[in-house]
Amino acid sequence: MIKMIENKILNVGGQNLFTEYNNAFENRPTIVFLHDSLGSVQLWRDFPAKLSEAAQCNALAYDRLGYGKSYPMPTHERPVNYMELEADLLNDVLTEMNIDNAILFGHSDGGTIALITAAKYLEKVKAVICEAGHIFVEDVTLKGVYDAWNAYKTTNLSERLQKYHGDKVEMLFKAWTETWTREDYRTWNIEHLLKHITCPLLFIQGEADEYGTLDQVEKTVTQVSGSAEKYIIPAIGHTPHKEVPELVLERAIEFITKYF
Repeated sequence: MIKMIENKILNVGGQNLFTEYNNAFENRPTIVFLHDSLGSVQLWRDFPAKLSEAAQCNALAYDRLGYGKSYPMPTHERPVNYMELEADLLNDVLTEMNIDNAILFGHSDGGTIALITAAKYLEKVKAVICEAGHIFVEDVTLKGVYDAWNAYKTTNLSERLQKYHGDKVEMLFKAWTETWTREDYRTWNIEHLLKHITCPLLFIQGEADEYGTLDQVEKTVTQVSGSAEKYIIPAIGHTPHKEVPELVLERAIEFITKYF
């Protein structure tokens, strides 16, 4: 199995971000792994290495500011368009690392960031695999956030997250839960951007996703301008790449091989 070969802190736009980069495959695309609202490079486990090896692609994973081994957030307060700003930062990361042939693989928030980046930076993004991403806010999403907040207060969730995020856990948890449940966030919507996505798209979602309905999938694949496929997995929740990794790997490899 190919392992990530370069770990470093990258300063981009004044933000110090932890990155893991495997650049072993000459003249091949780079799969960029974008984590979810509580995720990190480490929480992807061996999934990036397995997909990189099987697809014969390079791999980049990084912790967003405030997550994992990246530097802390200055505040938990986020603007409504925070994921649009993350897409701009991702473009800066790709520029800094001289990556102009990216396949974005994003989970949850990371999936949304992947879609926005593909819509805004067409010259760098060659394909998107969006897993359980969101393009608007649903009641089921808010219920999932409230349930997570309750678990944070009543279980050892905070301790488990500290293993990956250290003393940044409270800040990142507040940033996620308070932003999504704010009144002004209810109208957040990126459907207007989807028509600008011209690269191939694969949308993966568990049919029992506790954070989003299949409307997220249907309204995405029907509004992009490029070719779009969906892979709905029965009886699976919000993290298919952990719940059924072999299925997700098989489908992702098939998708990448088709275009590259």
